[in-house]
Amino acid sequence: MDNPINIPEPSDPLIVAEEWGRSGREMALATVIDTWGSAPRPVGSHLVVDAAGQFEGSVSGGCVEGDVITEALDVIATGWPRLLEFGIADETAWAAGLTCGGKIRIYVEKISE
Repeated sequence: MDNPINIPEPSDPLIVAEEWGRSGREMALATVIDTWGSAPRPVGSHLVVDAAGQFEGSVSGGCVEGDVITEALDVIATGWPRLLEFGIADETAWAAGLTCGGKIRIYVEKISE
């Protein structure tokens, strides 16, 4: 399909991760592994984050990405994976949660050496 007004096409975060890996970047991959109720992104959605905090993709449509990126940076530094859960019932729901009323679980792992 033509793109007459040159809107950037969304990048596949896994392809971006492959490109970043070839250039030697340290990075982590966040993957939505479970959803319940109204969730902004489906299971299998990805967000790749490099050690400088650059990222590509989405795991929540923007409502918890900041927290996921922060956790991903720690995963890159330590090498220890994390399982994150977000939902409206969390005590931090309005700070970093899903105002849509759903819940998501996100697995964050280091994917570079």
